[in-house]
This record gives sequence, structure tokens and C-alpha cells, in this order.
Amino acid sequence: MGTIDLRAAADENSIADLRSQVHQLPCCIRFDGPADVSHYFKPQSSDVEIDGVRTEEAHFRGRKLQGATISLPSGYSGFVLGQASNLNANGKRKASMPAEENQCWEVKAKFDNLTYWNHDSLPSKDDTFLRSFHWFSIAEALHKPVKVEDLVAKDKI
Repeated sequence: MGTIDLRAAADENSIADLRSQVHQLPCCIRFDGPADVSHYFKPQSSDVEIDGVRTEEAHFRGRKLQGATISLPSGYSGFVLGQASNLNANGKRKASMPAEENQCWEVKAKFDNLTYWNHDSLPSKDDTFLRSFHWFSIAEALHKPVKVEDLVAKDKI
């Protein structure tokens, strides 16, 4: 079991702001490390607007991508997590349980919007990725506490 330390998220100056830099690509990239992405991946605004959202265009490995930047729903934030350092303030190794039993993650960056990309179609409100955002309101309704007044009002109908 592990833990996630969100304390850094409270101090906006201590973590990177990735606003307009988070992309959901329609592919799998089998690499985990630094890359000069901005040198090769250069999205450009297009003249097309669909459902009130301005679309963007980019190319990745020779394939045309069409995307749209969307804001996360109100009350939600996106975080990039990384494994927490195993060193204390003095630079000494912390005494802890074995790493696989007690993994600790911490906030490295945050974002409040992201750009999602489609291969061969323009972004639309019917995209699976966008439709998944409807779950937020469903989950909120399911987990909202039920008040006695709500039950009484329901019985009178």
C-alpha cells in the first residue's frame, strides 16, 4: 500500500504549473523520461470551431492529429505525481519500511486543463474521452448525503 502527499499542492509556488501543456494522445509511448517534446510536437490553432470549442492541429510521427483544449470540471484539479524522495531535510536516508510496502508519492506539478487528440476525426462532444467527464456529476450524485427532508419530499410525490 502507498500514500499520496498532497501538501505541496497547497503551495502553488512549490510545484510546476502545466497549464496548456498536458496532452492526451491516441497512442501508447513506451518511454518514461525526459524528452524535448516541444521541439518536435508543435500544436497549432485551426480555424475550425466545434460545439464552441476551438480545435487544434498537430502531427505526431507523420500522422495528423486534431484536438481540443478543455478545462477540468469545476472543483477538480489534475496532478502529476512522482515518487517521494527517500531523504530527510539533512540529506540522510529516512528510516522506513521496504519500498514496495510503503511507496510514497508526492505532487510534482498540477494542471487545470488538457488537450485531447483524435487521429482521423475532429473533436466533438460525442468523443469517448469527453463523455467520461459525465461520470463526475454521476459520482457526485451517487455519493451525496441523503437528507431526511429529501426522503420526506420523495414520499409525498
